[in-house]
Amino acid sequence: MTAPQGFLACTANLGIKDGTPDFAAVVSSVPATVAAVFTRSRFAGPSVTLSRASLDGTGRGVVVVSKNANVATGSTGDANAAEIRALVAARTGVAPADLLIASTGVIGRQYPMERIRPGLAALPWPFPAADFDAVAAAIMTTDTHAKIVRVRCGDATIAGVAKGVGMIEPNMATLLTFFFTDAEVSAPALDAVFRRVVDRTFNALSIDTDTSTSDTAAVFANGLAGPVDLVEFEEALYDAALTLVKQIARDGEGATTLIEVRVTGARDAEQAKRVGKTIVNSPLVKTAVHGADPNWGRVAMAVGKCEDDLDIDQERVRIAFGDVEVYPSGAPDALDRAQEHLRGDDVVLAVDLGIGPGAFTVYGCDLTDGYIRINADYTT
Repeated sequence: MTAPQGFLACTANLGIKDGTPDFAAVVSSVPATVAAVFTRSRFAGPSVTLSRASLDGTGRGVVVVSKNANVATGSTGDANAAEIRALVAARTGVAPADLLIASTGVIGRQYPMERIRPGLAALPWPFPAADFDAVAAAIMTTDTHAKIVRVRCGDATIAGVAKGVGMIEPNMATLLTFFFTDAEVSAPALDAVFRRVVDRTFNALSIDTDTSTSDTAAVFANGLAGPVDLVEFEEALYDAALTLVKQIARDGEGATTLIEVRVTGARDAEQAKRVGKTIVNSPLVKTAVHGADPNWGRVAMAVGKCEDDLDIDQERVRIAFGDVEVYPSGAPDALDRAQEHLRGDDVVLAVDLGIGPGAFTVYGCDLTDGYIRINADYTT
């Protein structure tokens, strides 16, 4: 599939941590409309605060530094983030405020500016046409593979990249994810569409209940392919975002299984989401899935933790693994069939609350000893 028109990109190794790519910049050749959402963490890094302050619905692109979050680094960290953005802006001939900046990696360490400055000075300009596969690879940290998606919408193309395998329980969007399209969409429409899409995709994802200090999600639309039907555009953007969400969940640190929790029969979507997140975040549920143990009692326990939802009545709740109902009653071979479903790479846990029309689906992964090992050794 062709890439969206008018986007130029450069990736490089600036010596942030090792010899792998650790820098990416994507710039539109023409002004674009931009929408973005950021972490709500009280320890948000300078990249988030800089980008949030400059976001006004228009822009030219994004700069990403990986393998160093530049979080909790004080006024020096603030100055370094601003300098990196300004150096890239000068190199590409755009205003600094027209570039978002994002950073991901270890918290509490200063950028090695003595290596970054000459690296940025050596960047070629003009950048070549964007290689989004290279961009996806350059923004990785502990990811085991690059995460990328391309979809069509009329005459336009949407390309999306993401990174993230841990510290994922978003309050806005999640991790780092960027979408680039040549569709023509007004800034207000793009913002509304993007927030709805984020709420149903990235805000429906959890790996380990931990919200990153650096979460940034953004979409850039430069209009070179002309206008698109907004309903079709939202559907295409949703499909692209959900594809990335599932890639992230499957690549969760140490993960072997994608978990999809479908909650129906809730009072409203908010209740369904709350119950779904409680289930997917339960270590006991996660480990049961990892061991292919059809212990539906752990799912019932997780639903029961929603103690403020007084309209949840265990007499009306139904639980299924895949299409196999296990509570309140199941066929004689229900647990055997449920266990077979749990042995798959993709597991569906279905819960109907029997209250109303509300429904929501959340996504996550199992919990393995690999997750513990990766995070126990992360900075050492």
